Amino acid sequence: MTTTTCPFCAVGCGLVLDVAGGRVVGVAPERLHPVSRGQLCVKGWNAAQFIASPERLTRPLLRRNGRLEAVAWDVALAAAAEALAAARHEGGPDAVGVVASARATNEDAFAAMKFARAVLGTNNVDHCARVCHAPSVAGLRRTLGSGAMTNPIADVDETDCLLVVGADVTENHAILGARILAAHERGVPLVVVDPRRTRLARAADLHAQIRLGTDIAFVNGMLHAIFAHGWEDRAYLDARCENVDALRAALARWTPDEAARVTGVPAAAIVDAARLYAASRRGWLAYGLGVTQHVSGTETVIALSNLALVTGNVGAIGGGVNPLRGQNNVQGACDMGALPDVYSGYQPVDDAAARRRFEAAWGVALPSAPGLTSLSMQHAAHDGRLKTLLVIGEDPVVTDPGGRFVARALGRLDCLIVAELFLTETATCADIVLPAASFAEKDGTFTSTERRVQRVRRAVAPPGEARTDWEMLEALAARLGRPMGFRDAAGVFTEMAALTPIYGGMSHARIGASGGLCWPCPTPAHPGTPRLHVASCVRGRGRLIPVDQTPPAELPDAEYPLQLTTFRLHHQYGSGSMTRRAPLLERENPLGLVWMHASDAARRRITTGACVRVRSRRGEVTTRAIVSDDVPPGVVAMPYHFAEASPNLVTNDALDPIARMPELKVCAVAVEAC
Repeated sequence: MTTTTCPFCAVGCGLVLDVAGGRVVGVAPERLHPVSRGQLCVKGWNAAQFIASPERLTRPLLRRNGRLEAVAWDVALAAAAEALAAARHEGGPDAVGVVASARATNEDAFAAMKFARAVLGTNNVDHCARVCHAPSVAGLRRTLGSGAMTNPIADVDETDCLLVVGADVTENHAILGARILAAHERGVPLVVVDPRRTRLARAADLHAQIRLGTDIAFVNGMLHAIFAHGWEDRAYLDARCENVDALRAALARWTPDEAARVTGVPAAAIVDAARLYAASRRGWLAYGLGVTQHVSGTETVIALSNLALVTGNVGAIGGGVNPLRGQNNVQGACDMGALPDVYSGYQPVDDAAARRRFEAAWGVALPSAPGLTSLSMQHAAHDGRLKTLLVIGEDPVVTDPGGRFVARALGRLDCLIVAELFLTETATCADIVLPAASFAEKDGTFTSTERRVQRVRRAVAPPGEARTDWEMLEALAARLGRPMGFRDAAGVFTEMAALTPIYGGMSHARIGASGGLCWPCPTPAHPGTPRLHVASCVRGRGRLIPVDQTPPAELPDAEYPLQLTTFRLHHQYGSGSMTRRAPLLERENPLGLVWMHASDAARRRITTGACVRVRSRRGEVTTRAIVSDDVPPGVVAMPYHFAEASPNLVTNDALDPIARMPELKVCAVAVEAC
């Protein structure tokens, strides 16, 4: 039996893997785990199924004469090193890039960051936070000084009000969703702000079914009502915040009536939401991708931070402003510096002191200008500026906007190298494919959405010749003449902790013995920090920043009269590369779907199960319809797990100007029967 951490979602549940004959034969919940407390969701119970899939990659593949052929590691590594070196020789260090993985361990992400910067000499390194919570990092760093979840999941049991904005928690973070529902059943008021009628919305005391992309108007309307009724925490504002008068002045026009006009939510409901949240002693505010995946994502995060600060909920037990991360280690991949502008621990690459610290440790000069984001790397590939790209455990052809453009851009590279468990849509485009180890086949750590760093433990050997990410990166670095010096996962963690103050007091041994530690944990004697900003914000005083409503980049018109939004299903995860290889999970949702309201379906003579075509200015996709009141009239919704019916063939790549996040949550489409 091996105790480890679940590879699905960022709640970070404790798993026990049952091993027999060198295979994982069963999964059980870790009974005393501090977060999951002996529970697992359906994905967790089925976490072992994809591990033994016969479709796992077991040998490196090299494209020859248009076909991927199995080759020895030496051959694959030599080809990869040659392609990277040739690209750097022809176009300089920034002609190459690395996309790291939010599914892999912290050790893998740190190795990817070091490989890009110290071996390749570029800051072109990013990962899927670019299409999920980059606005949280950017927004909360501006207002509070840290871009992470402020309070632990356990505070759901300590709060007097739950406010959930743009997050389908029972579907995507099921163990947390169950905890929220349990608190609600004990009498804690629940307010849900979401364009869709999610399961949580149906259970809520108040469901504000806002129009797509109007979150800022709704929050500003709440703030207007809070100040108008004197529900703000005046003492907290005086003692801990700055820019109060500027915020009040900017909110003057956001009366509940004006907010109602923009959002479609009655003014009385906006005032009720403000009263429930602000009049409670403490309010636990959580949000998800419904907030961040907009052109206004960063400013919406700032608006929510304003709301938590004005009501004195930052730094308080049972309070906080809490981004719910999606993938299991997307928090950790950010912490590890798999981002184009920061090293591990969010130390800016353009800060000379930080750069000198890493240069001294690694013995190499490092670039000072921030690199390209993952989406910018795609455009650079399309334009011929990026020559060779290494993609580790991500499937951007399915998960990023403009899937056909992404595939076309990757096809223009001199060389695409992909490290993966399976031959995904992106791996299919590659010139070199490296077989990767799964979570059950490696040692390391994951960092959950509440900043809890937990052990991942090897239960079985990788299949065939598969390797961990850090092992293959070390081998590739050696081929390029600049070995990174990693010998095992614990050693990678030790180097990372020495360079990363927020992880400075952690080690594999200490994390394993403690059941997980929340950063910051700067010294070996430090107990970890479940709550941030307790005495003061990380930046000092909490900064209130006025923000205004920004409409979606694309609105409906006569040619494309409906609005498309995207979401995730309970039984699937990410691009489906792991969950769609678990028969019991795949059985629940085997094909792509689009949800549409009965009035829109009737107008087009569409019934549940019918084949439909969804078109936008960027492309079209064929799928099946589900007629449902889960979505309001004028809105259709698609999950993004299905490569054969991917909404990202039609979604909009318009970007948040600060975080460079694409607007995956709203675009204009037409839907018609096939």
